[in-house]
Amino acid sequence: MASLSELAQAHADLTADDEALLQLLVADWQIIADLSFADLVLWLPDREGRGFWAVAQMRPTTGPTAHVDDVVGTFIPPGRRPLIDTALAQERVVREGDPEWRDEVPVRVEAIPVRRGRRIIAIIGRNTNLLGVRTPSRLELAYLQTATDLTQMIARGQFPYPGQRSDHTDSPRVGDGFVRVDESGSVTYASPNALSVYRQLGLATDLTGLDLAATTRSLVPLAQRADEETLSAVLGGRAARDTEIGDGSRVVIARSIPLRDLERHVGALVLLRDVTDLRSRDRELVTKDATIREIHHRVKNNLQTVAALLRLQARRMQVPEARAALEEAVRRVGSIALVHETLSQSLDEHVDFDEIADRLRTVVADVSSGVASAGGVISSSRTGSFGTVPGEVATPLAMVLTELVQNAAEHAFAGGPGHVEVAATRSETGWVVSVTDDGVGLPDDFDLDRSSSLGLSIVRTLVESELGGSIEIGAASPRGTCVRLVVPAG
Repeated sequence: MASLSELAQAHADLTADDEALLQLLVADWQIIADLSFADLVLWLPDREGRGFWAVAQMRPTTGPTAHVDDVVGTFIPPGRRPLIDTALAQERVVREGDPEWRDEVPVRVEAIPVRRGRRIIAIIGRNTNLLGVRTPSRLELAYLQTATDLTQMIARGQFPYPGQRSDHTDSPRVGDGFVRVDESGSVTYASPNALSVYRQLGLATDLTGLDLAATTRSLVPLAQRADEETLSAVLGGRAARDTEIGDGSRVVIARSIPLRDLERHVGALVLLRDVTDLRSRDRELVTKDATIREIHHRVKNNLQTVAALLRLQARRMQVPEARAALEEAVRRVGSIALVHETLSQSLDEHVDFDEIADRLRTVVADVSSGVASAGGVISSSRTGSFGTVPGEVATPLAMVLTELVQNAAEHAFAGGPGHVEVAATRSETGWVVSVTDDGVGLPDDFDLDRSSSLGLSIVRTLVESELGGSIEIGAASPRGTCVRLVVPAG
């Protein structure tokens, strides 16, 4: 399904500011749909005047839908929806007309012009399924009156308010808690859910008739609420903002939408949501993430200690083969420590593996410094990108790269200069990694299955068992050796 932006660019004549206003409206119109007990459809006039395009749609959570099917992308010519034509021509909310019948369901249709400055840039079709209509309760009357106030503000260009959106995961919805305050900030109606929120904060009486800001001050300790100016502005209904309040055991988000008539402030809609459990889970996640990062940090420190001990032991070894074996062990432990160091700095269990791969290539410099006296300097490079790699893939992949680069540096160049290239390609299915040198190439009788090399044995085990991938070793062009790995994602 095409987005609002895509449909607007394809069919309508809107500026960037026009589209930004419509995006704000669509971010907030679940509130209007719920207050109206009605479906909303946003219609844009065709740039050539041939009719209207439906570019967005919202169903209510408080009543039955009037649109069983999605209508986004639908085109209607002039005359198909007369109320929409009239709303655009007369620049007013249009409610006249008999109900329409859709799939044996009577639907009341209204058209609300969306004004920006002196122009009408869109029309909202409000469609109410009349089968769900009954004698309204006080709650429903309060909802409908507030919906009427908001639609009139849309037609006058007074709503939505710049910068405020209700499409955040913790933003209050109409069903969470609805409070209507008058121009002085006194409560004229509070839904049962809103009253329950204040009961949790310690209120023993009804909210109706109380000053909402003053009542909240009496219930919420100073340290658990916003500054006095913010509290008065939000709960008094004077500012289109939200704030978080609590009493030490409960946490509540309050969001205010000021309401205006043509000339003055007439009150506000205040939405409330108890987010105590949500904030508790947030704290648990933060604590868990911090604990995981601390564990990675400690593992890194322990591995570095192990590497230092192995290095000290290597210096005491008199047998060259034993010393070389311990130095290889130091490099292997170091590659694992590098992954844990990177994970300890990450906000999740994923790492930017390009940085790790580039740091691991410095092992080539260690080897080349050892052979420089024989006239050879070994360089390395990386092409392509690994991207972000999960922690469970990063550790074995880092060890594999260490072994392959080290193996090439030690055996491919016979004491002469050379170059090792690490190439990475990522797709939705995984990674293709190659390590290529321009050295002397493989022996004629080389067979990976029969190789006694410890490094290649480690590589093969890690690739096939830990990573679930495959490995191929063959000749490079025009000379040298290429090791190709295929590592699946997930």
